[in-house]
Amino acid sequence: MRAPSPLPLHLSAGPFTVHEARAASLQRARLRASDLTPGGRLIYLPAGWEFEMRSLARALTAATPGGWVSHLSAAVIYGLWLPPWFRGCRELHLSKPRSLPAVRREGVVGHTVLAFPDEVTVLDGIAISTPARTWLDLARVLPLEDLVAVGDQLVRTPLPGLELRTAAWATPDELRAMLLRHPKLQGIVRAREALELIRPGADSAPETLLRLALTAAGLPEPELQLKLVPEDPYSPAADLGYRKQRIAIQYDGAHHRTPAQQSRDNHRDEVFNAAGWRFFKFNADDLATGFRSAVRRVSLALRTA
Repeated sequence: MRAPSPLPLHLSAGPFTVHEARAASLQRARLRASDLTPGGRLIYLPAGWEFEMRSLARALTAATPGGWVSHLSAAVIYGLWLPPWFRGCRELHLSKPRSLPAVRREGVVGHTVLAFPDEVTVLDGIAISTPARTWLDLARVLPLEDLVAVGDQLVRTPLPGLELRTAAWATPDELRAMLLRHPKLQGIVRAREALELIRPGADSAPETLLRLALTAAGLPEPELQLKLVPEDPYSPAADLGYRKQRIAIQYDGAHHRTPAQQSRDNHRDEVFNAAGWRFFKFNADDLATGFRSAVRRVSLALRTA
């Protein structure tokens, strides 16, 4: 049997639509070759393609007029925080306006929703709900603490020179406006509660979860990105803490394991300690237990300050 002719380069790396195949002058017989498998109506998958959310989302939205990626799938594409049990999900969520027929595809979760035009955007050729609308859609499935963590991620200012973005994905006022637009949406009560807990300044979801664990235990709300010398732009800073009691708190994630970051961390710790502060460091082990020990230690420090 003669091997099929090579696919055009732009079609060989991931899913593509029948319309893209026609634009590349592929004949119907070529689409039935052994190196392609059907990916649902109007979509083909190159043999050996390994699942990747973005490329599949691009093909599905191209093959679904009026549809856009939403909910958990949009969160994955944006790189938003999701609890461990939602990560690795291969279901793709597609939304359509109520004026169009619902999405019915194998492996696709369809949603028929009320959405305003400015709640859908295009990212790398993918029709997708905006970050603010994605946050609201997540309110129906995420626990409160995780929804707050996503909100903190949306409103934080990107680190200069370290991220592609230069502005926050959303502001608290934009999230509040989203709630006012959709007062009857499923999960709206949880979203309202979450909005009141969202704070700019958390650089990671574990930092948010640590802050929420402290306040849930009745402790005062800590200051975020706490600089040792507030007026000094180059001052070392802790993730959170209590200035009056001279207590600094740090969550050490995976990026703190590099030699360069450890050197910076050691310098920061030494400066805080030399200034007479108590410095607490927590990690993934503390996160896994809901920061119970962390809360006890910080609570004791506050009582004896």
